[in-house]
Amino acid sequence: MANVRINAAVILLFLPLVFSNVADALGFGSNPGGPPPTVFNVLKYGAVPNGHDDCAEAFVQAWQAACHHPGGNARLLVPAGHYKLLPVVFQGPCTTSPIVVQVQGIVTGSDQVSDYEENQWILFENINGLVLTGGGTFDGSGDKTWKYNDCHVNPDCQLLAVGLKFSHVTKGVVRQLNSLNPQGFHMSLYKCDDFKIHSMHITAPMTSPNTDGIHVSTSNNIRISRSTIATGDDCVSVGQGSTNVSVSKVTCGPGHGISVGSLGKQQDELDVRGLIVRNCTLSGTENGLRIKTWPASPAIKASHFIYQDIIMNNVKNPIIIDQCYGSKKKCVSQPSRVAVSDVHFINVHGTSVSNVAINIGCSPMVPCQNVDLFNVNLKYTGPANHGSESSSVCTNAKVGFRGINYPALCKAVA
Repeated sequence: MANVRINAAVILLFLPLVFSNVADALGFGSNPGGPPPTVFNVLKYGAVPNGHDDCAEAFVQAWQAACHHPGGNARLLVPAGHYKLLPVVFQGPCTTSPIVVQVQGIVTGSDQVSDYEENQWILFENINGLVLTGGGTFDGSGDKTWKYNDCHVNPDCQLLAVGLKFSHVTKGVVRQLNSLNPQGFHMSLYKCDDFKIHSMHITAPMTSPNTDGIHVSTSNNIRISRSTIATGDDCVSVGQGSTNVSVSKVTCGPGHGISVGSLGKQQDELDVRGLIVRNCTLSGTENGLRIKTWPASPAIKASHFIYQDIIMNNVKNPIIIDQCYGSKKKCVSQPSRVAVSDVHFINVHGTSVSNVAINIGCSPMVPCQNVDLFNVNLKYTGPANHGSESSSVCTNAKVGFRGINYPALCKAVA
C-alpha cells in the first residue's frame, strides 16, 4: 500500500489561493468610507427596456463614459427592465479601477446565429479591476440555436457563442448574477489573473449541447465558489494553461461534472497545474470528478490536483480519468502524451448509478503517477440487473490508497 503523498511543494503551490481568501473576506472591489460612485445609467444613453430594441450602442456609450471617467470610482448601471443586446465588447484599459457593472435587469441576446460574427455574446477585455454584479439575469436565448450545434457528430465543429467571456482581465469579480440558456458556454475566462466568481446561478437544460457553466483556460489564480450550476455539459471545466484554480461549495447537476480538459487536442497547448475542488456536491451528473485528454496529444503535464470532501448523489461516473477521450480507436496507435500526476481524492462519498464507480484509465505512453485515494466510499444504486456492488478499474496507473475505501481499489494494470 502507498500512503497519500501531499508534500510541502503541493501545499506551497496553493498558498496564493489560501491568502487570497483573506482579500475576499475584506470585500474586494469595495470602497468603504470613500465618496459615492459616479453612476452611468444606460437609460440616459438611449437604452430602451422593452426587450425588443437593440441596446448595444447605448451600453457601449455608457461603458466608455464610465471606463474613462477622470475621477475614478465609476459604476455602469443597468436598472430593472428587459434589454435586448446584440453582441457587444466592453474594452479597457479603464481609468476607473475597479470599474463596477451593476446589472439589475434582464439582458437578452439574439436568437439568430447570423447576428454573431465571433463565438461570443458579451466580451470584457483588457481590464485591470472589474466587478460585475447586481442580481440581474443574462439570457442567451440559446434554446433557439442549439439545433445548429453539430459537435456530437463533428469533432471540428464551431462552438456557438459564449454568453459572458472575459479576456485579459486582472482582478476581476463576478458575483450574484444569473446566467440562463447561453448558445455555448455560460462563462469563459481566457488569460485572466486573480479572478473570483461566486454566488452565481447558472442554468440550462441537461439536453443543451456544449453549455459548460464556467470554462477556464490559460488563466491563473481563479476562485469559483458558492454557486449553483445546472447545465448540459461540464459545470466547471479547467482547460490548458490554467494554474492555481480553486472550486469550492459548488452544487453541480445536471451536467457533466467538474472536469480538467479536455487536454491535448491542439499541438500548442500548455501545462495545467494546481486545482483544488473542495466541499462540492454533484447530483445526477454524467460524470463527477473527471480528467480527460485526447490521443495523439502534445507532451504536456497535468498535475497537482486535490479533490476533497465531495458528495456524489447518483452520479454515473463519479471518479474518472479518461486518456482516450474523443477516439478510442486512435488511442491504440497514438496514445495520449499528457502526463497526469499527483492527483488526490480525499473523503469522496455518495452513490454511483454505474457499476464502475472509479475508472482510472491512463496512457500506456505516460502512465499516471501518484494517484491517491483516501476514504472514498461510493455505493452502487443503479439497476439491479447490473449487479449490486460498485467496482473500480485502473489501467496504466500507479494508485495508492489509505483509510476505508469502497469499492475495493484496483491494483495498477498495464
